[in-house]
Amino acid sequence: MKMRIYLWLCLALVVTNMTAQVIDVPFKQATSVKYVLSEELKDAQFIKVVVDYNDIVYVLTDKGLFRDYHEGELSKDLFYRLLGKKNPIDICVQEGTGYLYYLYADQFLTNAHAGTIYEYFPKNEYQRILVNEQDQVLLLGNKKGALYQRTKKMVNLKLPEGTLVEAYVYDKKFYYLTTDAIYVMENMDWKVLHKGENLTALTFRHNTIFVGTTDGFYAIDSYNGKTVLGKNNKLPVPNITGLLQVGNQLWFGSDNGGFLQEPDRFRYFAGRRWLDHNKVIDISSDSKGDLYFLTPSGLNKVKYITQTLAEKTKKIEDDIRKYHMRFGWVNEFRYGSPGDLKTAHSMDNDNDGLWTSLYLGSQAFRYAVTGEEIAKRYVWESFESYERLLTVNPLKGFPARTFERRGIIIDDDAWRPSQEKEWDWKGTTSTDEYIAYLFVVSVMDKFIVKTEEDKQRITNFIDAIMTHIIENDYYFVDVDGQPTRWGRWNPEYVNWYPDYVSDRKLNSAHLIAGLQLAYHLTGKKIYKTEAFRLMEEHGYLENIMIPMKTMRETVEYVHMGDVMGDSWNHSDDEMSFLTYWVLHKYPFNNELKQKYETVARDHWELERPEKDGLWELCTYGVSGDIDMASALFFLREFNVDLDRYSTKNSHRNDLEFLPGNFRGQTTKNLLYPGEREMHRHNTNPFALDQGGSQMSRLAGDEYLLPYWMARYYKLIE
Repeated sequence: MKMRIYLWLCLALVVTNMTAQVIDVPFKQATSVKYVLSEELKDAQFIKVVVDYNDIVYVLTDKGLFRDYHEGELSKDLFYRLLGKKNPIDICVQEGTGYLYYLYADQFLTNAHAGTIYEYFPKNEYQRILVNEQDQVLLLGNKKGALYQRTKKMVNLKLPEGTLVEAYVYDKKFYYLTTDAIYVMENMDWKVLHKGENLTALTFRHNTIFVGTTDGFYAIDSYNGKTVLGKNNKLPVPNITGLLQVGNQLWFGSDNGGFLQEPDRFRYFAGRRWLDHNKVIDISSDSKGDLYFLTPSGLNKVKYITQTLAEKTKKIEDDIRKYHMRFGWVNEFRYGSPGDLKTAHSMDNDNDGLWTSLYLGSQAFRYAVTGEEIAKRYVWESFESYERLLTVNPLKGFPARTFERRGIIIDDDAWRPSQEKEWDWKGTTSTDEYIAYLFVVSVMDKFIVKTEEDKQRITNFIDAIMTHIIENDYYFVDVDGQPTRWGRWNPEYVNWYPDYVSDRKLNSAHLIAGLQLAYHLTGKKIYKTEAFRLMEEHGYLENIMIPMKTMRETVEYVHMGDVMGDSWNHSDDEMSFLTYWVLHKYPFNNELKQKYETVARDHWELERPEKDGLWELCTYGVSGDIDMASALFFLREFNVDLDRYSTKNSHRNDLEFLPGNFRGQTTKNLLYPGEREMHRHNTNPFALDQGGSQMSRLAGDEYLLPYWMARYYKLIE
């Protein structure tokens, strides 16, 4: 027993403190390709998708045969001029060879074998064609079937009882599926292999047949039809419309999306991120392992790209510079029509400063790692925007939230006219913005500032803001002479909250971090004196040390109409971890430094189920603790498609749901990012249903900061 405990402890240490360098090797990540349809496909009925041995994709419709001349586009197949004028009833690829075969009303044929395989028969006798690797051609109709050896008819076939659901060929054998039975062809005749209920689809792996139903799937032995794997209906969607074995992977189509079986869970592909329509009609794959999902309205490809984290980073950084820069701010932007970059425009945000701090921080860490001057330039370009926050409005030391040219903003009480002609600025600045200022200046101080002039710029910026806060009794005071809604660090406000409401802890940490940073930069005694006064007389240090597990639900504390403890606040998480980094870099003494390490570790332990890369890397930078597996999960799984799609997961049968709780953790395990809406760090990653409509996208700074922090700390090479 003692040995078991010892081994468990060792494992725990490995998991929580694994700091061995990870080599940035290429990995595969799923992306989506939604095919553009030619005008001829408008209102078409989609029937079937197959991929030949050349990886040409063919889609059978009631308006003829279409193919992908270019990835992501479907057009009428006119390659063989005579065939281009005819509409096939069915198509298939031959087992083993991948040759394409066509079934028409009066003949079947292939263009392989120099076109020598073709045969005519009376019209409208057959609706399905299959070909095994022995060149046997199976034709199936409503009343009869036929078996050919190339062009020689071998036998007419009586059909099994029951309506055909689908026919298959595997290991040279033909299979016939009805809703209640699986038949296999033996000696030119159909034999019952297995009886079942509500059968919908088959796929094959060695000597095993996986059987889809309207309520999950199971597996049988291909020789005797006996069940070898009991039914599993703990699936994202139990109503199976298609099955496909690709390598060692089992894929599913359903009436509500597609999914992939993994060793410990299912990966769900549904919603507009992946599919134009959630009902899957047919599935196919190519030689690269990419999947094709045919729906009632189009064709969708799950494409696996191979990349390193460095390559993903380059793509995101390039896209930020191309699409997301507004006056030095990093913004999401809005589409005029879903996903159309040509219709997009930049948008201001209440938290321009906070979101941009993640980008500026990433480039500061990038410069520390690479020494690339372009990264340093990007930092200073964005810092100019922060500096202007203090000059675009008439208030001394009060930072605007953001600014915009006059005439853009209408009907918003937070906007005020600037003393600068043709400009407006946004007030009501909050703690979210304040912590951004601290983090920006701290990383610039550590990595970017090289000259006295540079040092003076960041010093003047933080000194002006902290002076404003002190002179206004620890409030941000707006043009109306009143504190802003959230810019409040006064002891009367902070200690109004009980220790189980996070604002007490968070706002105390914010203020002490700002005073520490200001003292470090300016040397002004007032900052150190005030920090210790607040810690010793008003309990700010005790507030900072409050364990996160203390936080609980409360509805008694209402601030300006907002209930301050009705649910876990993920914005507070984001601000907290950025604050811990600043606190830890500028402590007044080693005792405080050690306390800050304890605070960060305590918060991190509670947040580990979220697998957030920023939480992981900020914690590592303070305490040395990290779950590297979670950090890699975040970085590798972070979507390359940054559009914000709606998602729905609450219906899934495969998830282990948790009872309602204060933290909002809905499931035992975190869903993959590709199954969730794209969101920032301040959103609950356990939210199951989210309402994006592909009318906006994120910039990707959420990824860049933890990536470059990992590079700086030499966790990734």
